[in-house]
Amino acid sequence: MNAPDLLAVIDLALESVARAGADAADCVLVESDSVEARVRDAEIDFVKQARERTLGIRALVGGDRGKSSAITSTSDLSEAAVTRMASETVALARATAVDPSAGIPEDGFATDDPDLALYHEADRDVSVEARIEDARRAEAAARAVDPRIANSEGSAVGSDYSTIAIGNHAGFRGSYRSSSHSLFSEPLAHQNGSMQRDYWYTTARKLSDLESPDAVGRRAGERAIRRLGASRLSTCEAPVIFDPVTAPSLLGHIASCITGYAIYRESSFLAGRLGEQVASDLVTLIDDGRLPGGLGSKPFDGEGQPTRRTVAIDRGKLASYLLDSYSARKLGMQTTGSAARSAGSPPSVGTTNFWLEPGDASLEEIIADTGRGLLVTELIGMGFNPVTGDYSRGAAGLWIENGAISHPVEEITIAGSFGDMLTNIDAVGSDLLWRGRTAAPSVRISNMTIAGE
Repeated sequence: MNAPDLLAVIDLALESVARAGADAADCVLVESDSVEARVRDAEIDFVKQARERTLGIRALVGGDRGKSSAITSTSDLSEAAVTRMASETVALARATAVDPSAGIPEDGFATDDPDLALYHEADRDVSVEARIEDARRAEAAARAVDPRIANSEGSAVGSDYSTIAIGNHAGFRGSYRSSSHSLFSEPLAHQNGSMQRDYWYTTARKLSDLESPDAVGRRAGERAIRRLGASRLSTCEAPVIFDPVTAPSLLGHIASCITGYAIYRESSFLAGRLGEQVASDLVTLIDDGRLPGGLGSKPFDGEGQPTRRTVAIDRGKLASYLLDSYSARKLGMQTTGSAARSAGSPPSVGTTNFWLEPGDASLEEIIADTGRGLLVTELIGMGFNPVTGDYSRGAAGLWIENGAISHPVEEITIAGSFGDMLTNIDAVGSDLLWRGRTAAPSVRISNMTIAGE
């Protein structure tokens, strides 16, 4: 279906909800066409192709104390099915509890149509066989790095083409197309009876913007080989460097602490600290939904509000929360255009393109400036409490002695107070790496506890 056809289904759903008695409603319709494939050595592990269309309806029924709401979704877009689901959604809404803050935005909807380079029609002509060949090339390149790489968890490719349409009773109608592609390789290295694995991957809106299969496989192989001979450390305190692969996880923790939902529920150690210094002055975090070609870019959010550039932390000061209309109402603030939504779920807050502004030093220079410490190359488990800020995660990486890489380490835990970690960031690298919606350069924290033997 093209965008006008999708919007026609949206119109039908909204008209049907209104006839069923809803006071307000909005709808999301997502159509996607995707392919995935994985190979091991030269053999194909699997190929999966999928085409989906899902309509989500949110109906709100008014009352003296607020509105009650319900959400349903369906893949049957026939007129009879849509009409029936609209009526059922309103009936479900009447049976739910009233919420004084519930409702769709009343105004301020996106009116422009910026060219964000989200979709590239020519890539649809690339065959599945060509993408599988990319995976084979990455697999071969990884195995060619070293004779000690003789097996793998596979090399995989993926492509997705989607059309997203949103409409509501306030008069907003909007749609956009998006595409994304990926290439991943995960080789296994063997030595003296021990085995290590590592990986590398690349993602982009446009196929030609992906790293080459040879580069992906080679990088994955080199990362696996450098982990051979890893040992544990004695427990100590030392500087910890997060490389551009692991540093984005820190941003993910920050994002979870500055959403409007975490703030009004007081489930974040950053609640009530707007305008305060919460990190080193080397830290500036930006969320920008209109970054051209960004994997999180879109012209409007899940409620039809225009996406925008939001500076969340400005040189260490907490400058803004991330808000959708619901959390903004709860806090008496304005939305930041940060509503994220799937067809079958209500709006929530999510980042778009979220990154840490890079500094001037290369990773090599940061390592050389670190007399003794840890370079983290992989994190394991989920050990972060957003309420208290307690941080503890399993890790693997490379030990630094006298400003140079000494040897690989594994089976260690790094821990600290996340608030102190942000304050103790004393180096930010220049190597900002985009491989998803969240990106960061290398980051050094001046002191953390490293638990080992």
